[in-house]
Amino acid sequence: MDIIRIRELVSFFCAHHMNLDELIKRKAELSDLLGSPEVLRDPQKVKEFSMEFVRIDKEITAQERIIDLEKRIADAQVLTQSDDEEMRIMAASELKNLTREREDMQKKKNNEDFPQSIIMEIRAAAGGDEASLFAKELFTMYSRFAEKKGWKTSLVDESKNDVGGYKEVVFEVDGEDVYRLLRWESGVHRVQRTPETEKMGRIHTSTVSVAVMPKAKEVDLEIKPQDIKVEFFRSSGPGGQNVNKVETAVRVYHLPTGLIVTSQNGRSQQQNREKAMELLRSRLLDAKLQQEANRLAAERRELIGTGDRSEKIRTYNFPQDRITDHRVKESWHNIPVFMQGEIDSLIETLDAQLGQQKTSR
Repeated sequence: MDIIRIRELVSFFCAHHMNLDELIKRKAELSDLLGSPEVLRDPQKVKEFSMEFVRIDKEITAQERIIDLEKRIADAQVLTQSDDEEMRIMAASELKNLTREREDMQKKKNNEDFPQSIIMEIRAAAGGDEASLFAKELFTMYSRFAEKKGWKTSLVDESKNDVGGYKEVVFEVDGEDVYRLLRWESGVHRVQRTPETEKMGRIHTSTVSVAVMPKAKEVDLEIKPQDIKVEFFRSSGPGGQNVNKVETAVRVYHLPTGLIVTSQNGRSQQQNREKAMELLRSRLLDAKLQQEANRLAAERRELIGTGDRSEKIRTYNFPQDRITDHRVKESWHNIPVFMQGEIDSLIETLDAQLGQQKTSR
C-alpha cells in the first residue's frame, strides 16, 4: 500500500486542461461542494476545494480575456485592409497592442505553470574540506543571485565543519520564476583548483551536489501522523557544540522510508517543526516525481537507445577561469564575478536550451 497519498496537483490539471465550458461547470460543482454540510465538516476538504475554486476562477477569467482578444484581433486584421487610410493606421496600431497583450498573457500563464517556492539543498561530496568550502561558495552564489532577483531566502538547516565550510545547507527560496530558472541547477558540481592548504601547488578536484525541489504543500502530499517520529534537541554549531539552552531544533523521522530531516534555524520549536515538515514533504514528493521521471526515461531509452551520460553537470575550473556546463557544452569566464551571484547569462542559456529540449520531447 502506498503510504504517501500524492494528489498529483489535480486542481492544476483541472485548470489547465479544460475548455471554458468545462471550467465553468467545474466552478459550479465546487461552489456546491463548498456549501455542502459534509465538506464543511472537513477542514482539509474545505481548504482543497477553496484553492481549486480560486484557480479555476482565475483560469476562467484568463480564458475569457483571451477569447475576447482573439475576436478583437480578428476584427482589427480585417480593418487593416480598409480603403480608408486613417482607419488602416488606427487598426494597425490596435492590432499591435492587442497582439502584445495576448503574448504577455501567454507568457504569464506559462510562468504560472511553475512553482514559485523551492527548497535547495547543497552538500559537500568528494573532496573533504575543499568540497565543504565550495559548498559554502555555491550557497553564497545562489543567495546573492536570489537577492538580485528580489526573491526571499530563508535558512532551514545547516551543518558546518571546523574550517567554516558547509557539510550541508538547506534553504528555501520564494519568488517569481524561481523554479523555472533554478530547476537546472540540480546535479553534481565539480570544482578544480589549488586549495590554500596545498603546499605543492597541485590542483584538487572536489564535488558538491545540489538539489532543487518544488516546495510541497499539505494539499500536494499527505503524511500520516503514525508514519513520523519527532524529536526535539538543542541547536548545534561547528564541531557539534550546543548553541542554544532550549530544545528548539526539530528532527523528524519518516518511518516507512527512513528519511530524516532537521530544522534548527527557526526562532521557536513550532517554527522549526513546520519547516521540517515542509522539507520532508518536498523530499517525498521529489522522490515520487523522480521515480515517475525515471520510469518515463527508461521507456524513452527503449525507443531511442542508451546514450553516454556523465554524472556531473558543471565544472568550475579556477586555474583556467572557466565554468563549463556539460549539458549545453558551453563555457563562461570570470569565475569570481559568477561566484558573487552574477550568473544570469548561464541561467538564461540553460532555461533557453534545456527548457526547449524538454518541451520538444
